[in-house]
Amino acid sequence: MLRVALCQVTSSTDPDENLRLVREWVARAAGEGARVVVFPEAAMARFGVRLAPLAQPVDGPWATAVAELAREHDVLAVAGMFTPDGDRVRNTLLVTGLGEHRGYDKMHLYDAFGFRESDTVAGGTELVTVDVDGVRLGLATCYDVRFPELFQRLAGQGASAVLLPASWGAGPGKRDQWEVLVRARALDSGCWVLACGQADPAASGVDAHPKAPTGIGYSTVADPFGAVRAQLAAAPDLLVADIDPELAGKSRTATGVLANRRLTSS
Repeated sequence: MLRVALCQVTSSTDPDENLRLVREWVARAAGEGARVVVFPEAAMARFGVRLAPLAQPVDGPWATAVAELAREHDVLAVAGMFTPDGDRVRNTLLVTGLGEHRGYDKMHLYDAFGFRESDTVAGGTELVTVDVDGVRLGLATCYDVRFPELFQRLAGQGASAVLLPASWGAGPGKRDQWEVLVRARALDSGCWVLACGQADPAASGVDAHPKAPTGIGYSTVADPFGAVRAQLAAAPDLLVADIDPELAGKSRTATGVLANRRLTSS
């Protein structure tokens, strides 16, 4: 078993203030015995503000401070941040602690529902996995959840779980889509999906940009058969889950989703 904590928080526009939030919640999660502590996408600064002035490299002061927290508490910490890329930024998941310090750059950019992430963000191209206590974890971010092949490729690289930080956009039907997509990606990859969303700003008493994807909450743990094992509501909260990596193999044997898939050329 691997214990993972999902920290459903509401990020502000101030990276220093958000670092204090990370410090508080890492300590809380470690106190619950978590080995992996996951924060949402845009944990460094929420969407709806200019990102380029806030961006820092993964060896910059914000990420270095998170690394020190992870080392202090002997955990792997995963947190969404923005890193520089010319006139744009990259939407990066910082992965740090337990001997790791690197990033995953979000591949699929949220040019949907009237929002254009690609105007300010450059997409990534590389899959990222990390091993913790013998369990391989894949990385994906928010809108990535709409693309099954990414999750199946991570499974093909040996991942038995995928960490999915998000800052989900609100709107009619969006909560239903979030839940369906998290469960579907778990089932069609045979992976645990540990989806950590930004809390709904309204539930935190925070005003946010009305058109920016600033979160709806409902962080969810889905098992490799697509069953919801745990879920939060809209407000800030901590979800701690024990995942059994052997269930991934049982799911893939039962459904045949990886062995039986057929890839076609375009």
